[in-house]
Amino acid sequence: MRGIKIGTVLGIPVRLNWTFLIVLPLFAYLIGSQVGMIAGVMNDALGAGIDPAAIGSGITPWVLGLAAALGLFGGVLLHEFGHSVVAMRYGYEIESITLWLLGGLANFAEFPEDWKHEFWIAVAGPIVSVAVGVVCYAVFAFAPVGADAVLFVFGYLALLNVVLAGFNMLPAFPMDGGRVLRALLARSQPHAQATQRAAAIGKTFAFFMGLIGLFTFQLLLIVLAFFIYMAASGEAQQTTLKAAFEDVTVADVMTRREDLHTVTPDTSVADLMGRMFEERHTGYPVLHGDDLVGMVTLEDARSVREVERDAYRVDDVMETDVVAIGPGADAVTALQTMQQNGVGRLPVVDTQGALVGIISRTDLMTAFNIIQTGGTPSVISGRRQLGDDGGPGVF
Repeated sequence: MRGIKIGTVLGIPVRLNWTFLIVLPLFAYLIGSQVGMIAGVMNDALGAGIDPAAIGSGITPWVLGLAAALGLFGGVLLHEFGHSVVAMRYGYEIESITLWLLGGLANFAEFPEDWKHEFWIAVAGPIVSVAVGVVCYAVFAFAPVGADAVLFVFGYLALLNVVLAGFNMLPAFPMDGGRVLRALLARSQPHAQATQRAAAIGKTFAFFMGLIGLFTFQLLLIVLAFFIYMAASGEAQQTTLKAAFEDVTVADVMTRREDLHTVTPDTSVADLMGRMFEERHTGYPVLHGDDLVGMVTLEDARSVREVERDAYRVDDVMETDVVAIGPGADAVTALQTMQQNGVGRLPVVDTQGALVGIISRTDLMTAFNIIQTGGTPSVISGRRQLGDDGGPGVF
């Protein structure tokens, strides 16, 4: 998740997503507009003794709303650092922590598959939230009588951090409780199977959460339910792919150099479009001799008006900043690289930089389908050479 970097703590970049800039003032407004009601709840639940009239006039409610909202997101940030610190102790890399619409998100370079690691990483966040709640309650408890603003902010944060810790422990994968559930399931079954089961439970929770949000007109709850459903589906799919492609390399899946259709930089765009139509390709490596100098796609060719395509050459429209991959990389890495760079194919180059093949999403999906029916890397390679997906190198 992209965001504005605001600093680095413990070597972890901390970012603010643009949605945070919307939700922070919204939360401040909602809290500030309900200070009297919230004070009443805290008086009943904690015996706070807050005078609602003292905090309900002038700009005081809005100042308290902003302070409470900032404190809430500060607690969320500490929650994510709880996950991150434990993960780093186990040797996992944390790419960033981002505050956004629904709270915080620690971006792991790689998710743990050891169930013990995942269990302790998952519970660390709620434990930190409870600890933050206890500290806030201590400030609340020792605040002098009449310090209504301090009592309000710290009493509110004490309650909310404990409530959020409990909410996060619901077994709605990929929330913390869902990750704990997957960790426990993974003790006695394969990680991919545990993920599928945890994701199914998470999507069920998301469905009912969405219904509750719909009937109670809670937009944020509907958004959260949608996020949980999509995140559970996405991670389950990624885990299934990773399990399927275990020990499968790019070389096993790619279309090899001898089966590739290529173009040269001086090919006209009109001729390129003709070849695309005849050969049913939408992308070609561009070779100058034996050197890979770029990639050209249907989108590149379409950027030239039809009446000008005879005058333009491939080197006028091709992409020269090409992301490549090695033949020894695993297939999941190739898919992740495509997703990160928004491309549908990657040239495969050896250690000398020579083109040895192309791997595309079609190649990967064909391989996945074969593996799911009991195929092996050797079977995949054989089928690719025979062109069973519509011809070698079709993108």
